[in-house]
Amino acid sequence: MLAGLLAGAALPACAEIIDRSPRPKSRSDAGGSGAGAAGGGAEALVQAAKLTGTVGYVVVDARSGAVLEARESETAMPPASVTKAVTALYAMESLGSGRRFLTRVLATGPMRDGMVEGDLVLVGGGDPTLQTDQLGDLVADLRKRGLRGVRGRFLYWEGALPQLSRVAQDQPDHVGYNPALSGLNLNFNRVHFEWKRAGADWSVAMDARGSRFVPGVDSVAMKVARRETPIYTYSKGEAREDWTVASGALGKGGSRWLPVRLPGLYTAGVFRTLAGAQGIALPEARAVGTLPQGEELGRVTSLALPEVLREMLRFSTNITAECTGLAASGKGGLEASGRAMADWLRSSFGVSARFADHSGLGGASRISAADMARLLVRAEAEGRGLKPILRDTGMRNDAGKVIEGHPVKVRAKSGTLNFVSALAGYISPPGGREMAFAIFTGDPARRDAVPLSQREQPPGASDWTARSRLLQGRLISRWASLHA
Repeated sequence: MLAGLLAGAALPACAEIIDRSPRPKSRSDAGGSGAGAAGGGAEALVQAAKLTGTVGYVVVDARSGAVLEARESETAMPPASVTKAVTALYAMESLGSGRRFLTRVLATGPMRDGMVEGDLVLVGGGDPTLQTDQLGDLVADLRKRGLRGVRGRFLYWEGALPQLSRVAQDQPDHVGYNPALSGLNLNFNRVHFEWKRAGADWSVAMDARGSRFVPGVDSVAMKVARRETPIYTYSKGEAREDWTVASGALGKGGSRWLPVRLPGLYTAGVFRTLAGAQGIALPEARAVGTLPQGEELGRVTSLALPEVLREMLRFSTNITAECTGLAASGKGGLEASGRAMADWLRSSFGVSARFADHSGLGGASRISAADMARLLVRAEAEGRGLKPILRDTGMRNDAGKVIEGHPVKVRAKSGTLNFVSALAGYISPPGGREMAFAIFTGDPARRDAVPLSQREQPPGASDWTARSRLLQGRLISRWASLHA
């Protein structure tokens, strides 16, 4: 178990698989079987899953919104990462599909003989997808322009977005899916930790590796402590992050990604290291609160927003959801930004929800299956662009395995927290009735009772999630055959 925790295996807390519109009216919302259901088959599937907590679902005709089958569909449930589907719609409408995030390098004075006569400034534009290789290529371009150093300071600005130390407060320090947020981010605000056995001790390294560049990191340090537990401890100063790891959990060697809590400093430090490797001498980075004016020497441009969001939905990256949501709302914190998104949802779709954040990592978010389905129906009817960026999660057999080449397409977003599992999207049979659906299962009380130290892999959560996902696949198979 210790080895699994240390290596950061895919676990339930972070893993993802999978007023004008007509208000759907359920034909049978209490008993679990809707029109055309054979012998209460859906309810039998629910009982066979043996899930604690609540199971709520609805499947509707995607064109008319008519409810085909429902159970506990008006009960507000934690949506987990299904929240990201709402965030994608919110970001596209608020920021525009042509939006790209920029990371720039400015010079506050002219460059003479390769030296900037002023300050060099690394300017973050809120890009949640910036990677080390992109920074390395940016530095290479600056070197081609003749840059060798700076007479003044090396500054960084991360004020395009609020600086937040983490997404959710109720997660262990070491989980990489709960990073800091900033206007200047790198590698999803994670640092690579690697260890190897060296005699009676271990050698450790912290780096910001990409595919082509592997710069070391100075602002984050790791020490091995002679103990069995806790596996990790963490402390943060103004300009440094310090970790310790338990020797009893290390074994012969391994690696994992750890979260970064000082992302601006981390990114600027990596940039400085890459610059030094290519012959550009820079002093230590300093944060600046007000964006200086200067000439742009180079930039990194993100993919267009729909592609950024498509990748977010595919890999369920929390930092992308939070950065795009904060950029869309312009608010100074996640709670206020989540409220702004809920207000937008109500005014745009007539749907009620509560959002603690934009990724679904916080357990306080709530939306009902019926409201999620209403959103999906109207989003598709109005051509809001959600369905094309959802991932094809596939039809699954009775064992939960994807059936290759199945003619029915399922485009959906999944979400998983401890003892919470959700799935919502569209079922598209060839030439048949298209359906929208939402399946929310959850036992929030059981989730909240898990001690903080166990929230990466609490006992029973993995099995609970597996049963929930199997139920989701069986319900979708039922609906595809019964209602298509």
